Amino acid sequence: MNPSHNFCGSHEHDLSRRSFLGGLSAVGAGLLGTSGAVNTFAADGLNAALKKGNKRVILLWLAGGASQLETWDPKPGVPTGGPFADIPTDIPGVHISELMPKMAKRMKHSCLIRSLNTKDGGHGGGADLMLRGRRDEPTLKYPDLGAVVAKELGRMDSQVPDYVNFYTSTEGRGSAKTTPGFLGARYGAINLHDGKKLSLPNIEKLDSITKGDHEARADLRNFLSSRFDQGRGLSAVKSHAAAYARVHGLMSCEKLFDISDEPQHIRDMYGPTQFAEQTIMARRMVEAGVPFVRVSRAWWDSHGQNFETHLEMVPELDRVLSALIDDLKQRGMLEDTLVVTMGEFGRTPKINGSLGRDHFATAWSASLHGGRTVPGAVYGKTDAHGNRVVEGEIGAGEMFATILEAAGIDHTREYHVGARPIPLVNPGIKPVTEVIA
Repeated sequence: MNPSHNFCGSHEHDLSRRSFLGGLSAVGAGLLGTSGAVNTFAADGLNAALKKGNKRVILLWLAGGASQLETWDPKPGVPTGGPFADIPTDIPGVHISELMPKMAKRMKHSCLIRSLNTKDGGHGGGADLMLRGRRDEPTLKYPDLGAVVAKELGRMDSQVPDYVNFYTSTEGRGSAKTTPGFLGARYGAINLHDGKKLSLPNIEKLDSITKGDHEARADLRNFLSSRFDQGRGLSAVKSHAAAYARVHGLMSCEKLFDISDEPQHIRDMYGPTQFAEQTIMARRMVEAGVPFVRVSRAWWDSHGQNFETHLEMVPELDRVLSALIDDLKQRGMLEDTLVVTMGEFGRTPKINGSLGRDHFATAWSASLHGGRTVPGAVYGKTDAHGNRVVEGEIGAGEMFATILEAAGIDHTREYHVGARPIPLVNPGIKPVTEVIA
């Protein structure tokens, strides 16, 4: 690992309760949490525009950079291939690593991107690029994928968060920071670093207040607010009420983290690990209306003992991802929920002296499942040794645009910062239409 990377683990970048509520209070002025920077619309019109068929996104973030050669693009039988074989999938002619037998039976619900060349092999720079689709400008900070999805697919009257980020490991947390950028705190992530609690100070209900009292207070506030609103119809009053309802909803979200009421066969299907449990929570959240959830699994940075690392972590990913696909399908949610697996880069075909693979952003893979993807599609190709892309090369911007379109979001949309139009992706960037249904 490069010692120059600063995995500070600092909470300074997390969304504070004050900034979150500050974003909500902006609604009271008839705007939607952009700190006055982004042009917005009245609440009623915004709700109508944002109600888009309950589309949702779950990002399984493979922090540190998983090896494409041990997952989606194996190269058995060559010096760079490593010790693992490939296996056929339920899509004729498509093979993946033998470490993923469950996903091999579910490729009909999946599509692969095998031709990423993102050109940044640094943890921080690579993560920024993949999560934002482009570089920040000196005077303009771009929102990450979760913030964009939260704005496009979220609803102002929702009582659940718009963007939840699980990152409980310390490794790599500082290089995969969430940011709403110019969208403002209203679309920032609610970060969960201890696994099961919202990292918003003072958001939890006090133990001295019973559930009945908590609900009774909310009912009284709603009654008084309704009486006050009669004959006035002020947008500020309605927005203020919506803000209170949202905070009250957040205080009631604890049940989403309690998976004890999940059927045992569902918990067994995902497995006993923390990654598995958090992915179940992610499914519960999107089912409850959360537009975007990121679950990070660290640490894939296998500079040494790459094969032992992947022998441990890839089967876990295989189990969790296949369980999530089955779970969403059984609930009728797979077509409306896009599941993405990717990290900041892949790993080198060359095997180093420590039997590891180093950072590699030149020819690597990601996967998409459900949503508006073409089932069983495989886009792009690398050479026989995995050293370079020989067909269908794309960068981080194209991947970002593809994810947006697969989630049902028009990648050509624009925001405005002041009078300046800001497109969702840089000019000239297009999605991979071959994988979009």
